[in-house]
Order: sequence, then C-alpha cells, then structure tokens
Amino acid sequence: MQLSLNGQVALVTGGSSGIGAAVAEALAKAGAAVAINYHSSAEPAEELAKRIQDAGGRAIAVGGDVGDEAAVQALFDRTLEAFGRLDILVANSGLQKDAPVADLSLEDWNTVINTNLTGQFLCARAAIRQFRQQGRDENISRALGKIIHMSSVHEVIPWAGHVNYAASKGGVNLLMRSLAQEVAAEGIRVNGIAPGAIATAINEEVTGDEAKARELLKLIPYKRVGHVDDVGNVAVFLASDLADYIVGTTLFVDGGMCLYPGFEDNG
Repeated sequence: MQLSLNGQVALVTGGSSGIGAAVAEALAKAGAAVAINYHSSAEPAEELAKRIQDAGGRAIAVGGDVGDEAAVQALFDRTLEAFGRLDILVANSGLQKDAPVADLSLEDWNTVINTNLTGQFLCARAAIRQFRQQGRDENISRALGKIIHMSSVHEVIPWAGHVNYAASKGGVNLLMRSLAQEVAAEGIRVNGIAPGAIATAINEEVTGDEAKARELLKLIPYKRVGHVDDVGNVAVFLASDLADYIVGTTLFVDGGMCLYPGFEDNG
C-alpha cells in the first residue's frame, strides 16, 4: 500500500499560513485537491493555491469564519462546487488571546473558544453530514471520510496565562475522541494532531531570539524546534489508507515535550 491521496478532496481551515499552509501543501503534494480556508486575509491563501496549481495540483482559496454556522456551510458549499466531493477535513483554525486569568476578558475567552473549539465542532459536523450524503468510494479511500483535529500539547500540559487556549485544546481532545467513538462504525476516521513548539509567525518572538530559543529547547528533549513540515507529514499519513486502523488517537508532534523534561533528573 502506498501513501497516496490521489482523487481525494481536502478542506483545510486556517490554511493560509503556518501549520495550516504546510498541511494544505503536503496534502496537495500527496495528490489531493485542496480547499484552503482563510478568515480575513485572502492574499496568502490565494498565493498558496496558485503555487499548488503551478505545481500541477488543484487548489482554491475560500474565505470564512469557522465560528459562524452560516459561514461554515458556505465554505463547504464552495468546496463542493469546485471539486464535487469531500474526503478529508483538517480542522486547523486557531488563535490565541493571552492574559493572566484575573485580567482575561470574557470577550477574549469567548473569541478563543468560538474559533478553537466551536469552529472545530461546526466543521466536523458539516464534514460528517457530507461524508454520509456522498457515500464511500473504495477506489480512492477505504474510509467513508477522514477528520483531523489540530490540537496542541496544551490539551494535556497546563499553561498558566493561557487558560482560554488550554481549555479550548483540552476540549478539542474530547471532542475528537467522542466524535470518533460515535462515527467510527460508519467508516469515518477521526483523529488529532497535537503540535509542540513549531516555528511559525505566532512564536517568532521566541524562536527568532537566540537566548529565548535556548530556554525553549530545555522543554524539548529532542533539542530542536519543530518545522511546519513535521506536522504536514503527519497530516498526510493520518489522511491516507496507511493509517486506516488509527481511530480516535492524537499523534503528538512535539519532540518529546509531553515527556515533562523538567523531571528528567528527578527520577
């Protein structure tokens, strides 16, 4: 069995930059047509879609707020209009609005939960409905459909000063596992990816500063910061038939952060 997504269609939310963009590009290289969702800035998503097209792939850029029910339906409608089906959802959209808990506003709490958790629910629900409606095509995939929830190591590691983000990712973990339990018998595979420290624009202040980067490496047993391609490669694997017996599992792409390296000398 080969790792191939030929003939399949993927939707990647939050796909215009960072991890989402790397996932979209990796899926396209594996043969999938890709709908690249963005929220507010169309240009990066359109540039990525053109890069995929220029390389011989199929891709479109589609705007939409994943925390808005009507916008999610429009996003799925546009994907189906362009490609005729959906086989893979990567629910990747996420954001941070950080503050100590005593200073955290209800607005910032709700904004993070709405995008990071409610948005993943809305997209997963729409994908499940579409998978059921279109039926299985075993010529392209053994599964009826595949959903990949993008989480974080902070679904298990507490993160002071980021309670809204950590709570959203903890929710994503049980959302993913509960959905997997509910729909696995239909042939829908639901899994998660939990990245650790990945070099993206959101953490460039740390990864781009030599002193701060050295401190960060103390939290990573493998002693390197992750690259977006590390996550993209795992997404391709989980979406492929090579992972057909993996259901309800989170794959941690973290260089060992969840090994709690602070305890390595205290055994």
